[in-house]
Amino acid sequence: MKPAKDILLLVEDDLGIQKQVKWSLDEYDVQVAKDRESALSQIRRHEPAVVILDLGLPPDPDGAKEGLDTLEQILMLAPSTKVIVVTGTQDMDNAVRAIGLGAYDFYQKPFEAEMLSLIVGRALKLHRLEQENYRLRQQKQMETPMQGIITSDPQMLKVCRTVERVAQSDATMLILGESGTGKELIARALHQLSSRAEKRMVAINCAAIPENLLESELFGFEKGAFTGASKQTIGKIEYASGGTLFLDEIGDLPFSLQAKLLRFLQERVIERLGGRGEIPVDVRVVCATHQNLQELIRQGKFREDLYYRLSEITVNIPPLRNREGDAALLAHALLDRYARQQKRSIKGFAPDAMEAIESFEWPGNVRQMENVIKRAVIMSEGSQITLEDLSLGNALREAGPINLRQIREEAEKKAVIRALGRTNGNVSHAAELLGVSRAALYHLLDRFDLK
Repeated sequence: MKPAKDILLLVEDDLGIQKQVKWSLDEYDVQVAKDRESALSQIRRHEPAVVILDLGLPPDPDGAKEGLDTLEQILMLAPSTKVIVVTGTQDMDNAVRAIGLGAYDFYQKPFEAEMLSLIVGRALKLHRLEQENYRLRQQKQMETPMQGIITSDPQMLKVCRTVERVAQSDATMLILGESGTGKELIARALHQLSSRAEKRMVAINCAAIPENLLESELFGFEKGAFTGASKQTIGKIEYASGGTLFLDEIGDLPFSLQAKLLRFLQERVIERLGGRGEIPVDVRVVCATHQNLQELIRQGKFREDLYYRLSEITVNIPPLRNREGDAALLAHALLDRYARQQKRSIKGFAPDAMEAIESFEWPGNVRQMENVIKRAVIMSEGSQITLEDLSLGNALREAGPINLRQIREEAEKKAVIRALGRTNGNVSHAAELLGVSRAALYHLLDRFDLK
């Protein structure tokens, strides 16, 4: 079986040149676009490594500018694509401008097959090297303690930077966030980045253990301390000595135990149930909860002095619905993971499925998405995940625009409405607020149909 040819996109409206390029570059899979719209469509569809773009497209007096605009949009859609611009012999200025905008190289007409083939070959080789470097960087990142945290959201990136800064200290950290946002993942990253990484991390869920057993789980007990205590048993705090203790759902810690935990945090010593001696314990404490501890304090269900001991460093993990762009990013990562696990050759999401993922509220956050994507991978019958495979129901938010022109127009419309509201409809004053002339504002009013 022959290996697939590398895809090359030719943006050219001249049929003769199209045939020449296809014939001289027959070692590539040459796709052709004759105008800007079809070029952008082909970029989205094929993601070519190399594009040959005629700056004189289309052949009119403003053709060079049209070509430069197309170049900018191509690089916006596919920044790693190598764009080779083709110019006329008298068009050196636009060739230089194209290089300044990010084009890889330029080629001057008339057509010379050997020279063009050389430039394309170099561009393709560079693209391959860059992709391999990117893959190696990603692999290296995946080997770091933050490997399970996938995000491009500024709030989450701030959380990650905080974890990296405080990891080497022994300050007690409180992690706040809704269920399923990844609080334990942050705690484990903190442990792995700390000087205690070689020691154990011990996790205990305060909400999952009955109140009458939780004290012995945390502090341990001596033989004969209570009925059934047939031998000495150390607790989770003592077991974690030298490492990190993660107390999940600390908001559910019984009030009767909060004073004992506070004493441990202050003195760093414990007493086992039924014991008499104090046992020093060196441990980093990390806590997490989805509850509002301030509200619990007001209700008298949580000690204020304990809260201040626990919150030496506090981080808030935003819910998935508030993390810009992360839903799609996580969905792709989870699809790759579960497709490998289930040995399914599923390559991506159908457009309506991705739109649903981006607009869904995700009340269960990342944990819910994991379950949804895993089920979709198992149940999918095609090569892509469809909207039906996701089974998200009708609880979808209205998806925001992704087209830059549409986003800009909506922002302008909102600004005009706000300015008119502030000035009680006075066009002159509104124009001053907006920093435009009255004529420009009247034009905007007509454009947005604002009476």
